[in-house]
Amino acid sequence: MEITNVSEYEEIAKQKLPKMIYDYFASGAEDQWTLRENRNAFSRILFRPRILVDVSKIDLTTTVLGFNISMPIMIAPSAMQKMAHPQGELATARAASAAGTIMTLSSWSTSSVEEVNSTGPGIRFFQLYVYKDRNVVLQLVRRAERAGFKAIVLTVDTPRLGRREADIKNRFTLPPSLTLKNFEDLDLGKMDRTNDSGLASYVASQVDRSLSWKDVKWLQTITALPIVVKGVMTAEDTKLAVQAGVAGIVVSNHGARQLDYVPATINSLEEVVKAAQGKVPVFLDGGIRRGTDVFKALALGASGVFIGRPVIFALAADGEAGVRKVLEMLRDELELTMALSGCTSLEQITRNHIITEADLPSKL
Repeated sequence: MEITNVSEYEEIAKQKLPKMIYDYFASGAEDQWTLRENRNAFSRILFRPRILVDVSKIDLTTTVLGFNISMPIMIAPSAMQKMAHPQGELATARAASAAGTIMTLSSWSTSSVEEVNSTGPGIRFFQLYVYKDRNVVLQLVRRAERAGFKAIVLTVDTPRLGRREADIKNRFTLPPSLTLKNFEDLDLGKMDRTNDSGLASYVASQVDRSLSWKDVKWLQTITALPIVVKGVMTAEDTKLAVQAGVAGIVVSNHGARQLDYVPATINSLEEVVKAAQGKVPVFLDGGIRRGTDVFKALALGASGVFIGRPVIFALAADGEAGVRKVLEMLRDELELTMALSGCTSLEQITRNHIITEADLPSKL
């Protein structure tokens, strides 16, 4: 079957993957209202295209934290990718590198930072969960540095794991043939089978609930790598992040897997962008399935977007080739959206190119 858009990979992944694994990747927290809203909110943002602009040449290139990338579409951290495909994170890393964009590796990857580094050159960020044992954190950060990772993406919305009912029903656990590779040598690489979600039990036992802004400061003392905070949804926290000296902010609700009934990230983006006042770049994660979605995020002030589930589902369907295809399709769709909106570079995409619900009385 000819794949013509990103969403088609999800159905293929659903057919190929065991139910426990598909549900782990696909589901959200509790009623999954935010999971649906992350997508639906994009459909309520409309375009105001400009016409008769010379769009014979379109430039999608941009820089993120000083690194040149081919397009403003990057790969979000997703855990345990070898559950989706035997090559897991290694395939994803190669696809990102081939596309000239950034991959973020999850702390809970089933391939180690060293293994990912060995796939060849590429710009890679390392997503970090802060464990109760700070020595574990220190070792992880050092290994990421040695393996050539260029930034730390600190997840700040997970003092506890959200209630993911599919995982509870399925008694989710990491398949016995796999380990959380970055923790293998620390005897933290396995997940016990429980009468709940095995991941929820693991998080409760290992991840530090006391994490606060002072720990962001501590992280800055142990590494010179730029620190990006992922999981910011409000102006208040944006201001605190800027004060703490972070290098960037990812507006994220953890793929709607943590607190249900938070807004879609695309609806929180503008608030965060305004509060950041241009002092740090703001990125968006959550619900991106089309190039039109990417354009809408850029129009609302994002410096780029991160994609999660589209990568996982394409990986499950077709390995590295699937991930390459997803990145290529999103790139092509963004380029087409720009052409049809009269924009030849990312800098030309402005708030005036879209209409949100807040604008409706004035612009319609």
